[in-house]
Amino acid sequence: MDIILSPETLAFLMAAALISGCIDAMAGGGGLISLPALLAAGVPPVAAVGTNKLQSSLGTFGACVAYARAGHMDLKAYRWPIIAAFVGSVGGAWLLQRVDPGILAGLMPGLLIALAGYFTFSPRLSEMDRHSRVGLAGLSLSIGVIGFYDGFFGPGAGAFYATIFLALGGLGLVRATAQTKAANLASNVAGLLTMVAGGHVLWIAGLTMAVGSITGSQIGSRLAMRFGSKLIRPLLIIMSLGLTAKMLLDPDNPVHRLLFG
Repeated sequence: MDIILSPETLAFLMAAALISGCIDAMAGGGGLISLPALLAAGVPPVAAVGTNKLQSSLGTFGACVAYARAGHMDLKAYRWPIIAAFVGSVGGAWLLQRVDPGILAGLMPGLLIALAGYFTFSPRLSEMDRHSRVGLAGLSLSIGVIGFYDGFFGPGAGAFYATIFLALGGLGLVRATAQTKAANLASNVAGLLTMVAGGHVLWIAGLTMAVGSITGSQIGSRLAMRFGSKLIRPLLIIMSLGLTAKMLLDPDNPVHRLLFG
């Protein structure tokens, strides 16, 4: 796409991506910062989603490396959920280029409020793994659905991945966050490839943001591994409520129009 951004705008986007990458590595939901930053810079919505996939893919890869080196990631045991995230994201990104994203955006506030409520009122989540509540097939299907959402829209997908690995997969917080990064990387790369094929990626902006995203992801992953649930659980709640508030305040969101006329 032929959109030229000023050096000041690129610097703003890099700073936003650094903060986004840090938050995303710890709890997911970094798209709450990076995607609105792209829209504020004047990038069209579909191109903003595609460009956000570029910077997020590189940043998430950095977080995956950090978790893998620390021994928290098991790609062999959870390869099918990761594959499901990839396939789901291809479908979501394909659909995004053909329908109005507001259809799905209208459902998100209620889902995110439920997510925040789960983490607020559920019993204290353990750092230790527990028995899975569903089989690998059920877990893969659930992850695939979130992968579809990630390809279609994106922000908050990391928090949903984390919820599934925690509540259904029975993983402890740090290991669930590590597997979340693997699934998130798969869906980001799938969405990116699909958006590249459609010509909806701003390469200069995306690569500039990637510098900030990679730096932030390294900081965030180390903070998450050091502080565990003391840091991750509050961030999951904050990011869920923050994204909900943003959606409800957006005049273009169907729920906003329903509530405020």
